Amino acid sequence: MRSMSLGHLHEEILEATRYLPESSALVVTEVPWDDYERLLEHLVERPRFRLSYDRGRLEILSPSQRHEVCLKLIEDLVRAFAQARKLPLEKFGQSTWRRRVLDKGVEPDACYYVENAERVIGKEDLDLEFDPPPDIVVEIDITTRSMKKFSIYAALAVPEVWRYDGESLRIYELSAGKYQEIPASRFLPGLSGSVLAKHIELSKTQGQTNALNAFIRRIKIRPLAPNNRCRI
Repeated sequence: MRSMSLGHLHEEILEATRYLPESSALVVTEVPWDDYERLLEHLVERPRFRLSYDRGRLEILSPSQRHEVCLKLIEDLVRAFAQARKLPLEKFGQSTWRRRVLDKGVEPDACYYVENAERVIGKEDLDLEFDPPPDIVVEIDITTRSMKKFSIYAALAVPEVWRYDGESLRIYELSAGKYQEIPASRFLPGLSGSVLAKHIELSKTQGQTNALNAFIRRIKIRPLAPNNRCRI
């Protein structure tokens, strides 16, 4: 999509978002950085949207209800795991991560600080020019495919990306500038994508509370090995 006038581009995109239905995305090319930042300012009151920006290509995602339900359960599972393992965890939700020098920006579905948790406690406005990127970002691939965002995350030096496609959850680690799939999280040692997906599936038939309780029980009966790498 690129038939909008340059003079009022951000205003025209804002108007288009008013008619953007759930489970859809608006893509606009040749968007200047300043217009991208204006959109971020104007859309702060409409947090349901997720924006990504890659050298002029802007995508605005309107997630589905199913997308949000899966996300909230993943958040619960992550918190439960961190608490059970006594790991620090700072959640930054759908925060915007961007660097003008790279001409890239992105809003994940969720993000976490674990290894760098102490460095961000109490901070409200993180700046990637000075602060570390989140240790983990989460992408729910029910509405659109997030693989095209991986180059943005790599440029921003995000070390770990989780991708849930509605059936399986895959974990990727940044290595030599590219993401490689790994069996379990490096920052939440022992937590595998397969066990997360299993309990998301369980929630679809037994409910979120029962799925979360089953996950907590599994954590308790499957303690980590001394090397902290035993997967559940």
